[in-house]
Amino acid sequence: MTQTRFVATSVRRDWREVYAYAADPRHLVAWAAGLAEAELSEDPDRPGTWLVDSPMGRVEVVFAPPNDLGVLDHTVRLPDGHEVLNPLRVVPLGDGAEVVFHVRHRDGMSDEEFAADADQVARDLDTLRRLLESV
Repeated sequence: MTQTRFVATSVRRDWREVYAYAADPRHLVAWAAGLAEAELSEDPDRPGTWLVDSPMGRVEVVFAPPNDLGVLDHTVRLPDGHEVLNPLRVVPLGDGAEVVFHVRHRDGMSDEEFAADADQVARDLDTLRRLLESV
């Protein structure tokens, strides 16, 4: 059984606007620190698959198809072929939205690495919130 930590932030914007912004992979570099200095490009041979060069090598990111449910799940395929599913949701919360990321404790990950991963996700979601609320 995998341990999961739910990391969330509330955004004072309509949930559909939050979803539309976060669903566009080109916006990731603005709010996901791990991609802040990366160049993200769509694979011309595989629409919906986004490529990014990371310190580990080339990483592929495949997002859930556009939907009306706020589902932003994405699978990250590492250079060694290992795939990590990242469940991410935008849900209505009153007049605003709640963004919830499911941080998973992966095999081989220490408790400290798991905590650091959750902390980074919290910072990323806070950046997303600040970006969307400043517009």
